[in-house]
Amino acid sequence: MQKIPGAEFDLTVSRETQERLESFAKLFLKWSKSINLIAPSTVEQLWTRHILDSLQLRNVLELSGRWIDLGSGGGFPGIVTAILLAEAQEGWIDLVESNQKKCSFLRMALAETGGRGAVHPVRIEDAAGKLPAPDFISARALAELDLLFDYVIPWTTQNPDVKLIFHKGRDYRSEVDKARGRWDFDLVEHQSVVETDSVILEIASLTRRV
Repeated sequence: MQKIPGAEFDLTVSRETQERLESFAKLFLKWSKSINLIAPSTVEQLWTRHILDSLQLRNVLELSGRWIDLGSGGGFPGIVTAILLAEAQEGWIDLVESNQKKCSFLRMALAETGGRGAVHPVRIEDAAGKLPAPDFISARALAELDLLFDYVIPWTTQNPDVKLIFHKGRDYRSEVDKARGRWDFDLVEHQSVVETDSVILEIASLTRRV
């Protein structure tokens, strides 16, 4: 087992997964020179702020199952999840991204890492009509909680057991309070082990208030 560089918490992966992550990081840095995959100011923190932040999902829940990642962009957490699913040799993730250049990057990342997933170049609003309800839906740095719920409600209506896994920063409580005005849901807050003021929200039983 390999200790992830920069990880100050207990997170180890197989040698093969470590190699896949390093391959992804190398590809990411190459592509980020020509397209804006993440905020340029955070590129130097690629491992700690982005890869590790995505990897910690494995500390939160059992990853096996069918995933949809919304607004996959630079591959966080979508590509990292695809790599972890490859390690488990089960599960699948559908990456939803409307930007064609980013889709090209995501396809290349899946091909080079052997991640278990596929890229769908569609708008999030149209994805529910093309992809069946999964077991999990993830999103990171995409939109406020209230809007995310609008995006995912078609899937949670199909399958009430869908779990929503959203990375959120320091203002997450105000987003939760705002969303409570329109939605009912069960919420578990997982403290981020990467950033002290961030959380991973695990949401279930989402329904729209009448």
